[in-house]
Amino acid sequence: MTGAEFDLAKLSTDDNRRQVTETLWFCIIALMIAAYAVLDGFDLGVGAIHLLVARTDLERQQVIRSIGPVWDGNEVWLVASGGALFLAFPNVYAAAFSGFYLPLIIVLWLLILRGIAIEFRHHVESLVWQPFWDVVFAGASALLAGLFGTAVGNVVRGVPLDREGFFFLPLWTNLLVGKEVGILDWYTVMFGLASFFALTVHGALWVAMKTEGALEERSRAVAGWAWWATLALTILVVLLSPWVRPHLANRYLGHPIGFVFPLATLAAMVGAKLLNRTSTALEAFLCSSLYVVGILVSAAFGIYPYLLPSNTDPALALTVSNSAASAYGLRVALTWFVPGILLVATYFVVVYRNIAGKVRLSD
Repeated sequence: MTGAEFDLAKLSTDDNRRQVTETLWFCIIALMIAAYAVLDGFDLGVGAIHLLVARTDLERQQVIRSIGPVWDGNEVWLVASGGALFLAFPNVYAAAFSGFYLPLIIVLWLLILRGIAIEFRHHVESLVWQPFWDVVFAGASALLAGLFGTAVGNVVRGVPLDREGFFFLPLWTNLLVGKEVGILDWYTVMFGLASFFALTVHGALWVAMKTEGALEERSRAVAGWAWWATLALTILVVLLSPWVRPHLANRYLGHPIGFVFPLATLAAMVGAKLLNRTSTALEAFLCSSLYVVGILVSAAFGIYPYLLPSNTDPALALTVSNSAASAYGLRVALTWFVPGILLVATYFVVVYRNIAGKVRLSD
């Protein structure tokens, strides 16, 4: 082998190694976002339904207590996902946090309102104080459940990136999918509604798992009718997404093994419905968790290698290759990430084991 051939082979090996590392970080971030959707997702669902399923102040306290020890810890996954995105794909982080500035501020305010509603409602005994914060908690949770789905819809649809890799979106333009888009259009709103009803099911099954008696029955009933709305909207999203983003169809047809993700999602969704009627709420909740993970992993598989697609010119899109940090930095970060995530996982296992069981009025 000549020197030139050796250099070419070494360059090819280095490129392959870098591509594997970039793809691995893409998968890590996708799974971290999925973990946030599962864990904080049931928190949001609980908030969205708690005025619907709880008829008395004691029942509302019972519902809030079911997430009391974990709701703030669950939100850490959102921060951790943003940190991992900044570490591995700083160009995407910079573009997304500037382009989505308006919705991010809205999300920040809703997270603040939701947190203080949980904490403040117990500070004053009043006929007005507790109901006011209950409404704030429910409203903020419901809006967040929809907004996070809208965010996923924006990523799948694409954004108007310029040649410097930046963009800015107004809240809405004409609600149509085209080149002049806003954060809200018919497609992203459909995503938001699907997210809202999916997390409503998720939260209702959590409340059913953590309570008993009439409260459990009402929660199972809410999960039952919200499931049908989730099914209808999921079907619409699956059918219309390849039309909005043709890359999705090409990706799945070019790599048929990817169909295992939407099929597993469908199986989890059917399992949540059947087990909600015939088995324990725990089993139904686990199926709901698999559905949430499955729908996000399916979307991530479909848009790969794009992290932030362009809806104007595909050549301007931010991908795992043109937006990644240095190969050395990614490798070093990976060696620290593995023990770190194991510690975090251990912590969450311990916490959830400690709060296992029903939350009763006598508590």
